[in-house]
Amino acid sequence: RSWWDAEAGVYHEEHGDFLGANSPDGEFIWCPEGLHEGDWNLLGDVAGLDVLEIGSGSAPCSRWLAGRGARPVALDLSIGMLRVGADRASRASGPASTVPLIQADAGRLPFADASFDVAFSAFGGIPFVADTAGVMAEAARVLRPGGRFVFSVNHPMRWIFLDHPGPEGLLAVSSYFDRSPYTEYDDDGNLVYVEHHRTLGDRIRELVGAGFVLEDLIEPEWPEWLDREWGQWSPLRGEIFPGTAIFVATLP
Repeated sequence: RSWWDAEAGVYHEEHGDFLGANSPDGEFIWCPEGLHEGDWNLLGDVAGLDVLEIGSGSAPCSRWLAGRGARPVALDLSIGMLRVGADRASRASGPASTVPLIQADAGRLPFADASFDVAFSAFGGIPFVADTAGVMAEAARVLRPGGRFVFSVNHPMRWIFLDHPGPEGLLAVSSYFDRSPYTEYDDDGNLVYVEHHRTLGDRIRELVGAGFVLEDLIEPEWPEWLDREWGQWSPLRGEIFPGTAIFVATLP
């Protein structure tokens, strides 16, 4: 939480335009490969539906959905990211200006059972939570029967390679099956940042264990029009192996 609070401004300077996060009315980009919900329609027709965004950051996706007739609620652990979202929403007119912003833990959603029709996370809280099976269970709890849950994360095979967008990032250095998290520490030895590795099988078992049915698993190819780098994501690596995995699931 403290890392995202501190980095909220810099993050939006670097990535805000690409994500549409600096737009008052928002945008909905699923991943660094640039998949737009308007093109892929992974959530389906959201008009009139109650939608929960888990790990919303500054909530550009929720603002965009509000403009399509949804009733979104955006949830994030970081007050710094939510404050940026509140600032952007204050410049909007119409539904995007009224999206509720909730500070809470993805593993303990502060909502009653069966409160939402759709839940999603676009590179949101899931990689940063140790108990992701618990997050899946919470998503299932707050969804109504027939609800849809869609989330995007780093593709697990990326953990095999060095975290670099250039040729160095084509070197396999780690075991795919090593689930040790990636961590960063401050000068005093305090843990300040963590991302947790799960295999594709782990993710599927977590979904099924929570009661979901996996409908689709999307591994985006790198688009020809995209020539930007974002951290480890780059045209060089993207042409060879996927950087993102998007899970589409439903609750019977």
